[in-house]
Amino acid sequence: MRSLKHSLTALALILGLAVTIKAGDTSEPKVSETPKDLKNQVICPVMGGKIDSTFYTDIQGQRVYHCCPMCSAKLKADPDKYFKKAAEQGVLFENIQTTCPVSGEKLDNKSIFIDYEGRRIAFCCDKCVSKFKANPTKYLSRMDEDNTAESEDMKTMDHGDHH
Repeated sequence: MRSLKHSLTALALILGLAVTIKAGDTSEPKVSETPKDLKNQVICPVMGGKIDSTFYTDIQGQRVYHCCPMCSAKLKADPDKYFKKAAEQGVLFENIQTTCPVSGEKLDNKSIFIDYEGRRIAFCCDKCVSKFKANPTKYLSRMDEDNTAESEDMKTMDHGDHH
């Protein structure tokens, strides 16, 4: 009887541990707030050749250099593939953002940022970082649109803490 009680207790502990581990597992993309050791881009993410600074694609707030003009179309066809690969290799692309992807506000400086799957994304405030984390895909697509118009989030968010 005592052996059965110990076995049931052990089983309960194992199941509890498994549930705890599974609860910590999330399918959300990882957003890094503390960048790992990053290096500047020197290799074309598409073909792997040495970059030529005259060939580049501006996409999702990043300037991605290529080895030749043909690589641009491949990058545009599947940007996530190449950004994720660059993130795994610790490559940092040149950030060319001028506006916050959430609010549409002009970025005076780029001191508030996160690294997201190979992209360094700058924001106007911490509120916008939180909104981005809730739906990165939505805001990444906005980064390729014309950011001169005020976004819906800018109209609805309380930005009283902005200057």
